Amino acid sequence: MDSVGKTEVVFMFTTHGPIARGVVVAALTVAAPLSGMADDLPQPTGDVVLRVTGDIAVTNAEGAAVLDTQMLADIGETTFSTTTIWTEGEQSFTGVELEDLLDALGVDGGMLEARALNDYMVEIPVSDAVEGGPIIAYLRNGEPMSIRDKGPLWIVYPYDLNTDYASELIYSRSIWQLDRIEVVR
Repeated sequence: MDSVGKTEVVFMFTTHGPIARGVVVAALTVAAPLSGMADDLPQPTGDVVLRVTGDIAVTNAEGAAVLDTQMLADIGETTFSTTTIWTEGEQSFTGVELEDLLDALGVDGGMLEARALNDYMVEIPVSDAVEGGPIIAYLRNGEPMSIRDKGPLWIVYPYDLNTDYASELIYSRSIWQLDRIEVVR
């Protein structure tokens, strides 16, 4: 801005300072709570099964999104059947597509550090989160998965539906007993 513009701004705030500041403060007081409303998730009503932190835009806890199973289902539920190298025969998995969860949390790139209850960690590129790709499964064959049965959450890829998913690299990303994800750049 040139010096004329600066003079006009200074003059406006000098002449109308208290009024202008009052209007700005009032506008910010009203706008600040409203701007966060669209970015907030509801609070979980059931047991928290997943905590997502890091580079996310939508939260419901201090710097985190904490979700129960119903919240995951409400984002969008999908079911597919596939065989795995860890189970006998074809299994039906129900969960939220990783893509849908990341979209709901405002994630637009980076890497996921997915951790299990025992602190085992795998890295999953956000680019893996595609339509028809991996899900965070919370049901196997229509039943919740116990900790002994790889639950409560398991990242499962549709291994039989896409030959690209039948690889050691993808198998290594298929973490079970998942309880937290950190999104990093």
